Amino acid sequence: MKEYRKGPVLLRGRNVPTTSTGERLLDEQHRADWLHGDPWRVLRIQSEFVEGFGALAELGPAITVYGSARSLPGSPDYEAGLEVGRLLAEAGYAVITGGGPGCMEAANKGANDAGGTSVGLGIELPFEQGINDYVNLGMIFRYFFVRKTMFVKYAQGFIALPGGFGTLDELFECLTLVQTRTVVRFPIVLFGEAYWGPLVGWLRDTLVADGKIAPHDLDLLHITDDPATAVDLATARHRAGDGAG
Repeated sequence: MKEYRKGPVLLRGRNVPTTSTGERLLDEQHRADWLHGDPWRVLRIQSEFVEGFGALAELGPAITVYGSARSLPGSPDYEAGLEVGRLLAEAGYAVITGGGPGCMEAANKGANDAGGTSVGLGIELPFEQGINDYVNLGMIFRYFFVRKTMFVKYAQGFIALPGGFGTLDELFECLTLVQTRTVVRFPIVLFGEAYWGPLVGWLRDTLVADGKIAPHDLDLLHITDDPATAVDLATARHRAGDGAG
């Protein structure tokens, strides 16, 4: 039977909604009744921040690992995620992912199997919902912006495995926060030269060439095909005492 998690509530069968909480929040309002509902949403949003802060405040050093939910077990991306998660745990870092399948599951599994803290921050969605079996500290959020805050606030670095729109969204949000010094200049590592190289080439040949970003902005990104190098790059600033969550 299909099931759906709406915050702490589990819904099944005919109770499964056709829209998510985030979709309803951002839906164009045609009636004035939103004036009565939206102030109450603020309290729900506040509660998600409080719950997230409470769950993660004592996490310790951590690295957020982004990546596709569609990478299959046994694929090169999945295997890389396993190794990255394992190496991070062995280095004393918790692993934070979106808690879903694919690369997220791989990083969580690698960390969990190595005896580390494996964090999954899920999101209420009509599809690709739920927390994988290798998470030992998990939450499901209603709102993307609350979840994104947790990804950044409690991490000392970021590793992006190959992924789709969600990974790109999270990657460029991190880049913007670091470029604007909204957060400490945390390392941002792209795993997979063949996958990410064309994107970095476009940033250089189009954005830098047209003056939309500065040449030194590309220094915020590091690309590697080696899991150990990815972990070393992502944790370097924290190990040097130059980063804080």
